[in-house]
Amino acid sequence: MAQRIRRGDQVKVLAGKDRGKQGEVARIDRKKNTVVVDGVNLVTRHVKQQSGTAQAGIIQQEAPIQISNVAFVDPETGNSGRVGFRVLEDGTKIRVVRGSSES
Repeated sequence: MAQRIRRGDQVKVLAGKDRGKQGEVARIDRKKNTVVVDGVNLVTRHVKQQSGTAQAGIIQQEAPIQISNVAFVDPETGNSGRVGFRVLEDGTKIRVVRGSSES
């Protein structure tokens, strides 16, 4: 099955404490059906000093969000919604937001 949301896509958060925020997808975990969005769902972590170069202290980092709680944002129109696929006349397959740029 084709991937609906990919790394680098612009998405909008639909549910949770960051509802309404938009960001770019940084990572996707297909096994857990989660995505990490830049600047969204920030959590505080208390980190111990490691033997490497890692700094100890309190850091903020992005936590995963269920993939069902984000919606793809069409870069052309700015509308968010479900992703569909369309085959163009030359045979290439593209992703489109259902209801916005579909004919």
